[in-house]
Parts: sequence; C-alpha cells; structure tokens
Amino acid sequence: GIGYAYEYAGEVFDRMNMEERMTVCNMSIEGGARCGYCNPDQTTVDYLRGRPFAPQGDAFDKEAARWLSLASGPNAKFDDEVVYNAADIEPTVTWGINPGQSVGITEAIPEVEAFPAEERNGVVEALEFMELKAGQSMQGQKIDVAFIGSCTNGRISDLREAAALARGRKVAPGVKALVVPGSQQILAQAEAEGLDKIFTEAGFEWRAAGCSMCLAMNPDKLQGREICASSSNRNFKGRQGSPTGRTLLMSPAMVTAAAINGVVSDCRELMS
Repeated sequence: GIGYAYEYAGEVFDRMNMEERMTVCNMSIEGGARCGYCNPDQTTVDYLRGRPFAPQGDAFDKEAARWLSLASGPNAKFDDEVVYNAADIEPTVTWGINPGQSVGITEAIPEVEAFPAEERNGVVEALEFMELKAGQSMQGQKIDVAFIGSCTNGRISDLREAAALARGRKVAPGVKALVVPGSQQILAQAEAEGLDKIFTEAGFEWRAAGCSMCLAMNPDKLQGREICASSSNRNFKGRQGSPTGRTLLMSPAMVTAAAINGVVSDCRELMS
C-alpha cells in the first residue's frame, strides 16, 4: 500500500543476513512505502558488534538490549497485513518501466487485460518502449550491458554470490559487464577475498566504489537503445543515461547469468 511503514517478518526474514534484509528494505520505497524495516534481533546485534562507530564493551551490550526492546511484540496491531509464501517466489526480472512491472523467470509477461483498468495505459506504454509483447517470456532476451552494483545490491554478500557463479566462466562476447562495489569498505573486503580477480578473469570490469550505472554516474551510461541487466533498484525511462535505453532489473546472481549467457537466463541453472 501507499504511504505505509512496512514491517517484514516471518521465517524467511529470520533466516536472512543483515545485507539481505537491507536489500528488501531498500526496495520498500519502490513499493510506495514511507520506510521498511525488520525487527532487531540477534542477527542485528551480531552484525553491529565490533563495527567502526558502534559502541564498545559494556556500552555495546547496553545498547544492544535497548535495540532488542524495540521489536514489535506479539500483540502489536497493524493497519494491514499481507502474507506471502516465499517458496512461490522465483528469480524475477522486470519487463517494463517501473519495478512493479516484473515476472518470475519462468513466467510470461501478462496480457494487458490482466491488469486493472487504470494501469493498462501504462502497461501498453511500457511494452512499446521496451519493444516487448504480452505473452512473451523474458528468458532469452538479449542484453548489451550487465551491471552488478548499487546501494541495493552492491554489498559483500552480493559480490560473493555473483563471483561464485562467475568463477571459471566468461562474459558472453559483445556484452559489457561491470561490477561496482557499493562502498570503499566493501571494495576493500572484496579485494582482500580475491573477488576482483574472479570477476576480471571472467571478463567483468572491476570498478571503484560508487553509484555508477544505477543512475548513469560519470561515463557509465547506456547508449541509444541498449538493454542493461541491472542489479539496481529503478528502471524508469532514462534512469541509466540514455532516454531510449532499457533496463531489466534483477538480482546480482541473475545479472551474472545474463552476462555469461548474453541473454536473460535462470541463475539456478548455473547453481546446479
């Protein structure tokens, strides 16, 4: 819903690490929320312990107890509740010009008539801009650029996952592939683990930390009608620098699979 504060809870979020939770919360704005959060728990405490600028020693334990006390209690009341079965959610890719215009990798783009009447003009506009058709699968869609990065999906866990798929493989001919860590700290950690070498050996460009192609920072821009598989969070017209460029949002693992195959692909096939 529009204007809500989203609280994410359940078994899936309990098992997520902090960086995975950050990605989901980051996308709350794209869902129309004012903010998004997960309740603080032991995972939160363990993530913060020993970090720069965090309290130390007894002061940390005191603050950790206060953080844990902020979690919603069992009797908390909410304006609305929505329940999803995470097992039904597969790797996803956008086909349109906003993050909500997306499908699972094995699904087809819905027919225009399947959308509420007030959304149909926007759906038609998106399909025409992207040069796609209702009923079409996104699998096999050719890409020109692959971008792994952004504040949404440029953390160390994202880079580790992408590097695991890139190891021993090569970027497809004709694809420009970039990896941009989300911060200097992440860049240093990735290089300490040798992830940069894995990416460069596979044919990815290893870049300095920053925003890069998420919003067409510096020279990192799409040219003309290029199509980019991007792990960023927004796919609006012109977002990646070219007024006619096209953005397909997906996870870092999905971007890696697309870069290697040269087309939108199911990352699970590389994991098996």
